[in-house]
Amino acid sequence: MKIRRPWAYGAAALLAIGGIGMLVACVSNGARWVGNENVPEPSKAVDLERYLGHWHEFARYENRFERGCEAVTANYAKREDRLISIINGCHQGGLSGPRTSEGRAKIVPGSSGVKLKVPFFGPFYVGDYWILDHADDYSWSIVGEPTGRYLWILTRDAKPGRELRRALLERTRALGYDVTLLLETQHR
Repeated sequence: MKIRRPWAYGAAALLAIGGIGMLVACVSNGARWVGNENVPEPSKAVDLERYLGHWHEFARYENRFERGCEAVTANYAKREDRLISIINGCHQGGLSGPRTSEGRAKIVPGSSGVKLKVPFFGPFYVGDYWILDHADDYSWSIVGEPTGRYLWILTRDAKPGRELRRALLERTRALGYDVTLLLETQHR
């Protein structure tokens, strides 16, 4: 006489579904591009007082929340609650059509100001913001995050000169990023 184990059918079904789910996850993760498989840890401390202020996006890896944006800017300011206010602006669909998004950043303790946690779109998305490198005079900054999928190059000038542009691309390449994936931001 065969003993029936109804739970065994359920367990087998769960294992099959789990295996299919893992396969789909592996395939979809493999299909996503990554600009840097080995993101370096930020190593240069940041003086937040000097980092605050107005920045222009020189270039970025394309992402869904900036799709179609030009003339991208970021403004950072101290808040009374010890967080950092962030107001990002862009012109959607070209150099007209302004749009802004606001967030607040919390400095990750013990990171010398180089790692921040930034929630945008309410509590639903909290991103890592790593200041990977910056000029000694804070005239430029290279910002990324741990997955290597996102990258931004920021400058204080809307249209940096040719030599600075070349140097920023070289520095970004030296950090291990694929600079061919960069989308240069247009400014007026």
